[in-house]
Amino acid sequence: MRELELYYSAGESSLFVRQTGEQLLPKDSEASEVTVHLDDTVSYQTMDGFGASFTDSAAYLIHQVLPEEQRASLMKKLFDSEEGIGLSVLRNPMGASDYARFIYSYDDLPEGETDPGMRRFSIRHDEADVIPLLKEALALNPSIKLFGSPWSAPGWMKTSGSMIGGELKKEYYEAYANYFVCYIESYAEHGLTIYAVTPQNEPLYVPGHYPGMLMTAEMQTDFVKNDLKPAFMKRGLSTKILAYDHNWDRPDYPLSVFKEAAEAVDGVAWHWYGGKASAQSQVKEAYPGKEVHFTEGSGGEWIPAFEPAFSNVMRTGIEILRNHSQSLVLWNMALDEQNGPTVPGFGQSTCRGIVTVNQQTRELEYTLDYYALAHFSKVIRPQAVRIAAESKEAAIRSVAFRNTDDSIGVVLFNDGEEARNVALELTGTEGTRFRLGPKSALSLRISRA
Repeated sequence: MRELELYYSAGESSLFVRQTGEQLLPKDSEASEVTVHLDDTVSYQTMDGFGASFTDSAAYLIHQVLPEEQRASLMKKLFDSEEGIGLSVLRNPMGASDYARFIYSYDDLPEGETDPGMRRFSIRHDEADVIPLLKEALALNPSIKLFGSPWSAPGWMKTSGSMIGGELKKEYYEAYANYFVCYIESYAEHGLTIYAVTPQNEPLYVPGHYPGMLMTAEMQTDFVKNDLKPAFMKRGLSTKILAYDHNWDRPDYPLSVFKEAAEAVDGVAWHWYGGKASAQSQVKEAYPGKEVHFTEGSGGEWIPAFEPAFSNVMRTGIEILRNHSQSLVLWNMALDEQNGPTVPGFGQSTCRGIVTVNQQTRELEYTLDYYALAHFSKVIRPQAVRIAAESKEAAIRSVAFRNTDDSIGVVLFNDGEEARNVALELTGTEGTRFRLGPKSALSLRISRA
């Protein structure tokens, strides 16, 4: 006995709609047929899951702007695996990012003062909105893993004297390592376990209008090997350390860190704003024991029309998973009608949130990113193992996983301009045929009894 759970998207007016196998049977005998072969005797990475970020802006909008009843409904749709899409990875900024209402760290001091002993360290800012939402999310989905990434060290540790610009002073490497320790231990006091951190968000990009910090591969190697990892070991922390946290176009960066500090680093984190997803496999092949995570990708007004934007998330998401990533994390969980709030001086934002919370009307809108994430997260559950999924037609993109309940989760995307009939074949089960319209997505979970 086999059961199918199907979700289909065929344009802006038909997103992630529950369907039956009969509704998607091929009706056009003239459409060419493509076979996608699934083989669950071949296995790859184990999945942690899908998600986004409770930036300061996102947490504020969801926790303070949305009415309580609407917030509860949204959180269920985000994190509950039955009533929602079961998101299971949250990668949050450690301090302010570009999407914050003001610039802050966990140890801000008056000009001229320093605090190498972390005596004035505090996560009080996060206790207002971020931590309550994390607790609410974990209550809905205990499988959630938390990641932390700083956009900048506190200004007093840096050559710029500010969270904007500059680099970490060598004399504060040890203090900055203890800053991470304080963050992890402070969250633990709230019952929140930080699964992994990265030493620096986008370490090769130093913006002039929001927090950032230069950290070359040599600097990161030195910091992680000689300060961060020893600090974790001294305090008995199991939090993983992921190198890089930047675009696919510089695989030399994590390769350099691994070469000199392999024992201190557990994996690598990637973004999609440059290069190709194949960089993930390049580094994985060189260091097969290291974890691969995709920690940030945002859509926005640079792809204004619906179809190209939705297609980009589906196409790129499949490629990210086919190149060994254990996670797929987009950017802001929520933004407002102006694509903000952003830090003062940022200018006009063009990013898109998973949802839009209108600050004037308090209305909530689910964006295309929510539905694209749904296509992955609903059928590929935490601890699922990727299996082989292959076809001879490049336009029919596919990825497949075996879930812990032995069901098979499959995501298909027709990247072509014409409808195609797709035959899905899984060894040991009856084959299934579907019609996929151009630029349409189909997610299915095959239960085997």
